[in-house]
Amino acid sequence: MGANFHLALPCNDLSETKDFYETVIKAKIGRQTENWIDVDLFGNQLTFTVAGNFNFDFKSYRLDEYVLPSFHFGIIVSVDVWGELYSRLFQMDLEVTTQTTFMQDKVGEHLSFFVQDPNGYMLEFKSFKNPKEVFAT
Repeated sequence: MGANFHLALPCNDLSETKDFYETVIKAKIGRQTENWIDVDLFGNQLTFTVAGNFNFDFKSYRLDEYVLPSFHFGIIVSVDVWGELYSRLFQMDLEVTTQTTFMQDKVGEHLSFFVQDPNGYMLEFKSFKNPKEVFAT
């Protein structure tokens, strides 16, 4: 049995954040108050709390020929879910990175794309060619 994760993050605008995750990503919204919301992201709990102004420097790193944001979070989904999300988000007026295959023909090969949420967080969606290789070396 896999373990679910919980991640709590500050947000600038709770309404925009809720709309993005509920309408764009199609995640379910859980408990909420005027200061925070819980988002069900594929069975994992994201909590966004209104926390005032904050600043993240999205430093990057290189993976093969790609430059990726160091600060990001993501979810691993099936290739069917990944394809549906990518197609739907790419057709919307969002900055979705081009789909990429990382570690092609190597252990851990996976499809990936990033989208930015209203708070500036980079959200990555991955689908592994072989799900047993998520942690393989």
